[in-house]
Amino acid sequence: MNRKLMRILATAGLLVAAAFPVLAHHSFSAEFDGSKPIKLEGKVVKMEWSNPHTWLFMDIEKPDGTTERWAVEGGAPGVLLRNGWNRNTLPAGTRIIVNGFPAKDGSLRANSRSIEFPDGRKLETGSSYTGGKEAGKEK
Repeated sequence: MNRKLMRILATAGLLVAAAFPVLAHHSFSAEFDGSKPIKLEGKVVKMEWSNPHTWLFMDIEKPDGTTERWAVEGGAPGVLLRNGWNRNTLPAGTRIIVNGFPAKDGSLRANSRSIEFPDGRKLETGSSYTGGKEAGKEK
């Protein structure tokens, strides 16, 4: 009987350990500053379609001629697909404007609300932000 109980406890422990990364998933407010909307204008380097968030990497040219590479978090792939995206929506080299919120730690990371194209099209990015200001606008 003790041996069976030990197996059950060991199995339960493994299941809890396997579920921990899901429980550790971050919230928007833990990483990004919802009080400081930003607009990032630049060129797409690549787009990664991974769960739980998509990641867009883009190069932003600064006024002094140097370039910064930003990592921009978007919604889950399923959310983007429901919002009209597909894997070919942002090919490398595409000029875009990202409306979003910067990382609290000052790193070159942001959470996106939407993306605008030079022709005026706009796509929502399925952000986890639920606060008051939209990037570039007061509520």
